[in-house]
Amino acid sequence: MGWTKQFFNSSIGKKFAMALSALFLLIFLLQHFAINVTSVFSEATFNGISHFMGTNPLIQFVIQPILLFGIVFHFVMGFVLEFKNKNSREVNYAMNKGSANSSWMSRNMIYSGLVILLFMGVHFYDFWIPELTFKYVEINPSDPNRYHHELLEKFHDPIRVGIYCLAFILLALHLLHGFQSSFQSMGVNHRKYTPTIRKLGNAYAILIPFGFIFIALFHYINSL
Repeated sequence: MGWTKQFFNSSIGKKFAMALSALFLLIFLLQHFAINVTSVFSEATFNGISHFMGTNPLIQFVIQPILLFGIVFHFVMGFVLEFKNKNSREVNYAMNKGSANSSWMSRNMIYSGLVILLFMGVHFYDFWIPELTFKYVEINPSDPNRYHHELLEKFHDPIRVGIYCLAFILLALHLLHGFQSSFQSMGVNHRKYTPTIRKLGNAYAILIPFGFIFIALFHYINSL
């Protein structure tokens, strides 16, 4: 237990833990997209899946709290590592011209992450808080067909859609560096596998965020 505590208290251990939380959130994001994209093709399918997710006790009282913890942990750990390494990074940049040796994305992960965190606050305000209010405050009767309509209501506003699209563009930039960086933090760095991981990461970072943008624009355009 002593070496485990020492490992996770170290900078390497914190990066490892952050990488694990990042991979967990990547899986959630993929699952979230798989559900949301059904709203484009089938109202009944989207309502059915959403109702199951919203009423299943395992998802609501076990998986959802774990997800919320993962989100908070990932962002808090990111800020801790950023502030902890700030002084040493500034020295390295001055000596080694960091702007020439690292990408814009890697140097600005903290800022893209902060914007994404703010967007998640808006997202919770739009969807999660009304859902909790519907079920636990107003205690309305269960309606398995309400979810698609509630989704469409959020995409009538062009300002909200614009914020939504901007946030996912920043998420794409965040993931272009973060996906591969997570594997490196866990020690997965091999000349045979790293190129494949990089390609998968680039594909994920582009397709999933822009898939969410497509969903938002599709519903907005159809609401005009």
